[in-house]
Amino acid sequence: MVAAFLFILTLVVAVAWVAYAGMMHRPALPEDAARILGMGKQDKIAVIYVEGQMVSDKSTDAAAGSAFSSDVVKAMRAATDDPDVKAIVLRVNSPGGTPVAAEEIISQMKKTRAVKPIVVSMGDIATSAAYYISSQADRIVANPDTFTGSIGVIWVFKNKSKYYDEGGVSFYVAKTGNYKDLGSDWRGLTPGEKEYVNAIIEESYNRFVENVAKGRNLSVEDVRKIADGRVFTGATAKKMGLVDELGGLYDAVALAKSLGNIKGRAVIAYMNEPAAK
Repeated sequence: MVAAFLFILTLVVAVAWVAYAGMMHRPALPEDAARILGMGKQDKIAVIYVEGQMVSDKSTDAAAGSAFSSDVVKAMRAATDDPDVKAIVLRVNSPGGTPVAAEEIISQMKKTRAVKPIVVSMGDIATSAAYYISSQADRIVANPDTFTGSIGVIWVFKNKSKYYDEGGVSFYVAKTGNYKDLGSDWRGLTPGEKEYVNAIIEESYNRFVENVAKGRNLSVEDVRKIADGRVFTGATAKKMGLVDELGGLYDAVALAKSLGNIKGRAVIAYMNEPAAK
């Protein structure tokens, strides 16, 4: 029951994402960028993909093309522990995901940033929870037409009581507390339940806004002005201070190379696959 009502920091476009996920491919990098599988000592820039709707792990009832935070964290830990990796690029192409998935990734990002710089490269979309994790990087590079922002929280409840009534379906609910069947689709929310869930949403929203403000070195007040669910292009987001530079994956790699103080040629180490199939 809990999983059915798990609220997610994501856009409605997540539905369209499922169809799109099958067409995703790894962006091309320069010829001197090689995929690494156990090469010798050489300065590396790790590329880690966060593509698809973010969920916590593979046990979740997730759609194909999801980004599992467990995989992202595992890849980030490997890059953090590798002494040859001098900087990390997170390639984010996601409409958002669950709060748990976002917080798990952010927790590891904080540990990694203590020893190595992280640059986010935004793809077609990096909204809601995907922007949340992006805001915690050292730098963000977005395409001018990247869809980003959508700072906000949504929790949807279905009320199919009329449908059940018309079908002659009735329910007897044995429960041990007034809130135990909260969100069940055979009834709507009571006024008290609406107040309760709105308080939860507000708590998550405040944490979202405060962490974005801290990550982007903005005031909480300024973030609240734009944290109303609106989506922005990368170009507009740059003007707002939500991203740092405009460009693609190669530009993010070049920035990571600079932040990692890599002299000369660097090798690109792909730490994971773009998305779960």
